[in-house]
Amino acid sequence: MAETTQVRPGEELDIERLKEYLSSQGIGDETDIRVEQFPAGSSNLTYLVHLGDTEYVLRRPPFGNTVKTAHDMDREFNVLSKLSAVYPPAPKPLLICKDLSVIGSEFYLMERRNGLIIRGEIPGFGVPPLGGRIDSSQEYRLKVCKSFIKNLADLHALDYTAAGLGDLGKPEGYARRQVEGWTKRYFAAKTDTLPELEGAISWLNDNIPPDSGASLVHNDYKFDNVMLDPDDLTRITAVLDWEMVTVGDPLMDLGTTLGYWMSGEVGDELLNMPFNPRVLMENITRQELVEMYAAASGRDVSNILFYYVFGTFKIAVIAQQIYARYVKGFTQDKRFANFNKFVAALGGIANGSINKGQI
Repeated sequence: MAETTQVRPGEELDIERLKEYLSSQGIGDETDIRVEQFPAGSSNLTYLVHLGDTEYVLRRPPFGNTVKTAHDMDREFNVLSKLSAVYPPAPKPLLICKDLSVIGSEFYLMERRNGLIIRGEIPGFGVPPLGGRIDSSQEYRLKVCKSFIKNLADLHALDYTAAGLGDLGKPEGYARRQVEGWTKRYFAAKTDTLPELEGAISWLNDNIPPDSGASLVHNDYKFDNVMLDPDDLTRITAVLDWEMVTVGDPLMDLGTTLGYWMSGEVGDELLNMPFNPRVLMENITRQELVEMYAAASGRDVSNILFYYVFGTFKIAVIAQQIYARYVKGFTQDKRFANFNKFVAALGGIANGSINKGQI
């Protein structure tokens, strides 16, 4: 996994107050505390907390957050408490703190999982017994992607009611609510006029399909949120960032995964986005991922264009919300300074797929 860094300016925690609180909860009593930050996240903030020789992960909402339902620590904690019991890749949460005086917001603490997150090209990385270097063996790359997609299908196959998550969402009318809800979020965070993206928004609102089923949906399933065993990249050790999990249409979930999967014609700027597994995207197509999912799940994927366009649009809205926070000065993270270009590019991709009639 990417190394942790020093905590970014403006996103510091009150370390002594945190240590005092955790000690009162029986965690890390009288041990030294050290806090670092996982630098890749762009929504909820994630920290590595060292208490003596033990490591924990702390999650809190972003500074300047005004959308509580998008960063609800209590909900995320409760979901993971139940999900981790039936879905091994979900990390187990340990405690939740609702006392804002500790670090200035709600937060929860969970176990730390270890593994590799594939970002960029990772040249030369691979496991010889399973096909050699990931940057030179197409067979191995396909195995890694099949495992990634099967894990999503496994999540969609879970009995969410038996897991105690039946009241997590309302599956009826899910696709329509998602399209209409993300449309409202986009216009609430709008900073620039983007005709291609707004054209895709109109198309989505005019082409909402009936629901294709109901399942748990992660809502941000991508390689950047999946940790792999460094000794066997086909084995998933953790799925991260459950803040948007709900019950809904599983093909909407697949659409988001596809939205992150760039193809060569988009150019280096998008292929090199820090969360993108370029080494895989350049060799495996979105259509191949769709076929993997159909084989693993048995679901009808004939209307995948709608779900792909929706996923691309939703990612654009997430980026737009982050960019709006940057413009308003709620975050000083320079990674977000050019997110408006990313949003515009995604609008062009979505509109282009609509015009071509294919993903």
